[in-house]
Amino acid sequence: MATPELPDDLPSVASQSSQKDAEVAHSQRLASPAVARNRDVILDVLRDVLAQRRQVLELASGSGEHAVHFAHGLHHLEWQPSDASPRALESIADWRAEAALPNLKAPITLDVQAEWPEVACDALVAINLIHISPWRVTSELMLQAGRRLPKDGVLYLYGPYKREGQHTAPSNEGFDVQLKSRNPLWGVRDLEAVIEEAERNGLRLDKVIEMPANNLSVVFRHQG
Repeated sequence: MATPELPDDLPSVASQSSQKDAEVAHSQRLASPAVARNRDVILDVLRDVLAQRRQVLELASGSGEHAVHFAHGLHHLEWQPSDASPRALESIADWRAEAALPNLKAPITLDVQAEWPEVACDALVAINLIHISPWRVTSELMLQAGRRLPKDGVLYLYGPYKREGQHTAPSNEGFDVQLKSRNPLWGVRDLEAVIEEAERNGLRLDKVIEMPANNLSVVFRHQG
């Protein structure tokens, strides 16, 4: 059974980053094997769900590799990466400098649980965030999405989920145990609970897409 394509080394509870600690020699860049595995399948989904969007705010951008890959593959978008971790922000900035993409903005500091900076966006993207953070991060994410997204704005989430209270694969169940051993406030979330939290803030479920390694792409749209 395939294991989840998730961070090999998890961030501290103070940071919602999905960063890795494998550094690229002689630079500030962090490198993630998981990104290399999942970036193309995620990009395929984003081409569809973000086709009509123009400004994306990515939360917990981690190493910055996703931001570079998606900005390169989605030329019509202005991509704004962010993270709560200074180390991640350094990595994102270094990857961005090398890529020199006109639609990839400089990273900004954003802690989901703190006051958000004023950033214009019609889509929010969060990859491998809500299971590596306390539930209050999910609640705050949904609250801010409901406040900030325009009508039909997109919230895209990627990661493992339970469905109807059950893990979708033994590997996800084992990963859930691992997460909770590191921090009891972390864990693979019930998809139904995430949907309920979204609906409470004016977001409707648009689609759920099965992804490799027992992950899901979950897409919400703001009802306005």
